[in-house]
Amino acid sequence: MSVAALSKLPPFTLLEEPLLAFSPVDTNQVDVHPLRGLVRYGPFSKASFGRFASSLRIATVGPANAFKRRGELMTSLRQAFEPSDRSEYVPRYPGFEELFGIQLVSAAPSAHVKWPESLGQLPGEGTPSERLYEAMENALRRLDTVRNDFDVVLVHFPDNWGPATRSKDFDAHDILKALGAKYNIPTQVLNDRAFTFKYKASLAWRLSIALYVKAGGIPWKLARMTSVPDETAYIGLAYALRGDQRDAHFVTCCSQVFDMDGGGMQFVAFEARDPVADVLEAKRNPFLSRDDMRAVLARTLGLYQGRNGGALPKRLVIHKTTAFKPEEIEGAFDALAGVPEVDCIEVGTNASCRGVWLIESGRDGPKSKPSGYPVPRGVVVVRSGNSALLWAAGNAPGVSNTGDYYQGKKSIPRPLQLTRHAGRGPLETVALEALALTKMDWNNDALYDPVPVSIRYSQRLARTIANVPDLPGKTYPYRLFM
Repeated sequence: MSVAALSKLPPFTLLEEPLLAFSPVDTNQVDVHPLRGLVRYGPFSKASFGRFASSLRIATVGPANAFKRRGELMTSLRQAFEPSDRSEYVPRYPGFEELFGIQLVSAAPSAHVKWPESLGQLPGEGTPSERLYEAMENALRRLDTVRNDFDVVLVHFPDNWGPATRSKDFDAHDILKALGAKYNIPTQVLNDRAFTFKYKASLAWRLSIALYVKAGGIPWKLARMTSVPDETAYIGLAYALRGDQRDAHFVTCCSQVFDMDGGGMQFVAFEARDPVADVLEAKRNPFLSRDDMRAVLARTLGLYQGRNGGALPKRLVIHKTTAFKPEEIEGAFDALAGVPEVDCIEVGTNASCRGVWLIESGRDGPKSKPSGYPVPRGVVVVRSGNSALLWAAGNAPGVSNTGDYYQGKKSIPRPLQLTRHAGRGPLETVALEALALTKMDWNNDALYDPVPVSIRYSQRLARTIANVPDLPGKTYPYRLFM
């Protein structure tokens, strides 16, 4: 066989862009574009959300001298804005009430906490970070006493507080999320850039979607995918080392179990019982013992059953970014003995492959030439019976009003490497599920996230746990960590 033949990739498949659903009852209310779908149909939970709330009330925390600016920013979300960046993707922002069907209002005066202008004026003792921690704790404790007066808290960390908000041993963002979990209060972090960001439509889209979700709303879900077996669910796993490194334990972060429509439940933060024998190996490729994997999946599966009247899924797909050890697979099958089909999928983000999309040259000589855009999003190359490459990032012309759209517009996209460690069926189905779940991160206005939401959400909680070692290992609503 020639060297040229050996170097050829196998044939590829181009998956269609997954549809998003904007109604629980009308199957015609679908669109591939999340923002366009919101404009056309409104949010998925428009009927249910409006029944228990006519407005979304914003509480605020931050320096007193920026109180007016925070209020003006929230007021601006009621206005309409024409897009001034990414114009081929971003539609006109119509204003919060027109978009979501509810008003965006300021909470009662009792739900606004004003800090001093400078870090040095914060009460208490210790370092600036320690005083900031006390200020955050006191603010949320105070807001907890008026919890019925607001829905989401906007917390402003000014840029000149940077030395105290982020250091080697302190991350104010993650600390705030952990405190929010403690008091069951959803928070939206704000920095000074929001006041001067020149792309008003993009800022409004991002903030409004995040606030709506943190208040309990659902902007969109996944539409039915015909090639995916009925009653499939998804779980994401991520790990963080916690405690004294001489006797370190894993904490595994299980993102909420996701239904077929991408609807999520709660995070599970589970502290492993078996100590780590080799910390260096654990940092390179963290894994759980058979007993711990069985325990965390049994607990996570309980969330699914609680939402589905005690019923089990017929198929369960487990995602994580590292390889599944044999003992993890054994623990998974121990816990999921009642589930007919289980897929253990490693979602790798460091594939060494790159791709160039070739198009007809239209002239004599070479019949093809490189396209001006990258490989289309949704290209799948099956490499073996258990491995495939998926271009989750790439050209997505179906969402553009000009014909082509490459999110970010930088560099040649790197494919995800999907490796199946257990399970069966076409790898194209596994790839389609991963592609669809990249569209379910409600914390931004983008078409997709670089990785499936099952991975992204579990990583988010893993990072928080790593930065906040005393966060209790229990279940948490996902919106508290967004």
